[in-house]
Amino acid sequence: MKHILILLSCLLAPLSSAQILDNLSLPSGYEISYFAQDVDNARQMAVSANGIVYVGSRKAGKVHALIDDNKDGIADRKIVLAEKLNMPSGLAMKNGNLFVAEVSRVIRFSDIDLQLKRQAKSFDYDVVFDDLPDKRHHGWKFIRFANNGELLIPVGVACNICEENPKFGRIFSLNLTTKKLTTVAQGVRNSVGFDTNPKTGNLWFSDNGRDMMGDDIPPDEINRVSKPQEHFGFPFVHGGSVLDPEYAKNKTLMDFQHFSAPKLALQAHVAPLGLHFYRGTHFPEERHNTLLVAEHGSWNRSKKVGYRVMMATIKGGEVTAYEPLVSGFLSKEQTLGRPVAFAELADGTLLVSDDYANAIYRIRYNNK
Repeated sequence: MKHILILLSCLLAPLSSAQILDNLSLPSGYEISYFAQDVDNARQMAVSANGIVYVGSRKAGKVHALIDDNKDGIADRKIVLAEKLNMPSGLAMKNGNLFVAEVSRVIRFSDIDLQLKRQAKSFDYDVVFDDLPDKRHHGWKFIRFANNGELLIPVGVACNICEENPKFGRIFSLNLTTKKLTTVAQGVRNSVGFDTNPKTGNLWFSDNGRDMMGDDIPPDEINRVSKPQEHFGFPFVHGGSVLDPEYAKNKTLMDFQHFSAPKLALQAHVAPLGLHFYRGTHFPEERHNTLLVAEHGSWNRSKKVGYRVMMATIKGGEVTAYEPLVSGFLSKEQTLGRPVAFAELADGTLLVSDDYANAIYRIRYNNK
C-alpha cells in the first residue's frame, strides 16, 4: 500500500514550468516559450504602442503590466497596477488609455504607459461606465473596441439555463460619449471572446454552451454576426441543433428557424474563450487572418476535453478547417494549463495567456 501511495504521489506531482513546455506540441516550424510566469490568473491582454503588455485576471482581482526592457521576448519586469478589483478579466487599449472591465463597471487608466514611466507608487483610474449587472455568475468580461470606436462588452447570463432578460445574454456596444448601450447580438449564453474579421468587418464570437445535459451535448459555438441584434438561440436552441428540454418543450427546430446557427459547432464543454484574427506577418502567409481559438477546457465532463489552442481557416464567411496550434495542456487527465486569450507583439509573435499555470506564452515561427 505504501508503494502504491508513493507511485500515485509521483504521478500526480505538478510538472515544472520547463516540463509543461516540453509537453506542448505545435506544428512544424512553430516554437513556444514563456513570455512571463507568475502572473496571477492571467486572462485578457492588451498591448500598448510601446510594447507594454497589460494583463487582467478573474479570481485574483489584479491587473498587471509586463515590461520587456531589452526586447528579447521575455518580460523583465512585472508591476501590479491594481488589486482587489471585482474580476477585472477584460482589457483593451485606446489612444494610450487602458480600459478594464470589472463585473459591473468599466474603469480607465489614462496615459498608462506614462504613469509607468513616472514610476508612480499608485496608478490612477476613473470610472467610465458603472451600469452593468452586478451578478458574478458569468459576470466576468472580455472587451474589445469595435471599428466604430465603441467598446464591445458581453454580459453572460447569471445562470446555467434561464429565460431571456434584456440585460443579460447579450453582446453590447457602449458609446463612451453618450454612455448608451446598443445590443449587437442576443441569445448568447456566455461569450468570453470575440474579434472583428479585418477583411470583412464581421464580428466573430465564442459562446459556451449550457451544462447538465451530459458529456456530449450541447455543442459550444463559434458565431458570426451578420446583422444588428442577431439572435443566436439561447435559451431555446443550443449549437443550432439541440432543443432545450425546458425552454423548447413541445417545439421543433422548425419553430426556431429565425435564430442563427453557429458557423462552427464545437465539441461540448471544450469552453472556447478568446478569439483572435491573426493580423501579423511573422507566421506563414497561409496563416494570415487565421482565427485563433482558445479552448479553455471542460470542468464538468467525465473525460476532459479542450485544453488547447486551435486555428480556424475562414473562407467566404465559412469555417473551412479547424486544426490545433498548441496541444498538450492536458496530459492523461492531468491539467497542465488552460489557455484563455491572445495578443500580438509588434514583431508578429503571438502571446497566449493561461489562467491555470499563471503564465503568458510566446509563439514564434522559425522555418530553419
